[in-house]
Amino acid sequence: MYQKKLEKDIRCPLEYGLSVFGGKWKSRIICVLAAKETLRYSELRKEMANITDAVLATTLKELIADGIIVRQSYDEIPPRVEYFLTEKGKSVVPILQSICHWSGIFYKEETDTPLSQCQRCDYR
Repeated sequence: MYQKKLEKDIRCPLEYGLSVFGGKWKSRIICVLAAKETLRYSELRKEMANITDAVLATTLKELIADGIIVRQSYDEIPPRVEYFLTEKGKSVVPILQSICHWSGIFYKEETDTPLSQCQRCDYR
């Protein structure tokens, strides 16, 4: 089983939340799985732009360890593995949509460049 090298130093609920769904890739993976529901590794990899296999694998392991996603392995030939959100993972989606909404408002005030990397949120 995956083990982190350093123990988490969580001092408040916000730090816990950001450690679970914060960062560049975790929130994107959660949003993709929220939109697509169940994906195999290769399908998830295609949905994620500019992520290496090593980073994707590590991030998936962290999300599994935090109880956000489930890795379902099927005893088939060829082997099949699927990823999907847990109830805990689904409960994060409205929070991410709120952050996306907030970011969309204030990003527009600071720049004329449109945000186009994510079309899964319904923040508009």
